Amino acid sequence: MSKLPLKKRISAAKRRFRETWGTDISTPEARRRAWWVFQLVDHAFLRYLWKNTREIAPGVFRANQPSPGRIEGYARRGIRSILNLRGPSDQSHYLFEKDACDRTGITLVDRRLYATELPERDQLLALLDTFEQIEKPFVMHCKSGADRSGFGAALYLIMTGSPVEVARRELHWKHMHFKTEATGILDFFLRTYGAAEARSGISLRDWIARDYDAAALTAAYRRERQAR
Repeated sequence: MSKLPLKKRISAAKRRFRETWGTDISTPEARRRAWWVFQLVDHAFLRYLWKNTREIAPGVFRANQPSPGRIEGYARRGIRSILNLRGPSDQSHYLFEKDACDRTGITLVDRRLYATELPERDQLLALLDTFEQIEKPFVMHCKSGADRSGFGAALYLIMTGSPVEVARRELHWKHMHFKTEATGILDFFLRTYGAAEARSGISLRDWIARDYDAAALTAAYRRERQAR
């Protein structure tokens, strides 16, 4: 019997299941297997009723990972683009999403964020560029629609003129984001920028380009957590 803790054994089994069956949808049989990986490992079955979707600005929506059926619904509603904040992947969730976007004519744009790590400067500037260039209406999403989607929504609102305090509400427990967890680093980013903007009126893009340092901000956040 394995001496690994039960949680680690379960995680290892899920990883083997995902890597064995979740990386191919090129045949009917492979597609069926990948579908089960999508449902069970990526937790798609939980998202049939809980979509965590909201329009944050005209033609701009935040959500959790959409299923192919939901993407088909987006197309019928006139959605032109999907901004995937999980980044490209060889896993089932991405394969099904890309396939559905290709079939429906929706443009899929990939940008990678993490729920518990701050992006590098270039990643953030590329995301702001995407916000300016992406065809609307568009939906931005991560896995659960809680942390990365909330952070992306806040950045979009700040970039388009919303006060920082208003934009910060996108990171909220009603979307299943909890700032007391490790994901609170995203709140810390917004608070730090908000303080800089209040002092000097600096724009979000200029602050990121000139003053933002992911490593330094991460260290400051860890010090703050340790002091609690």
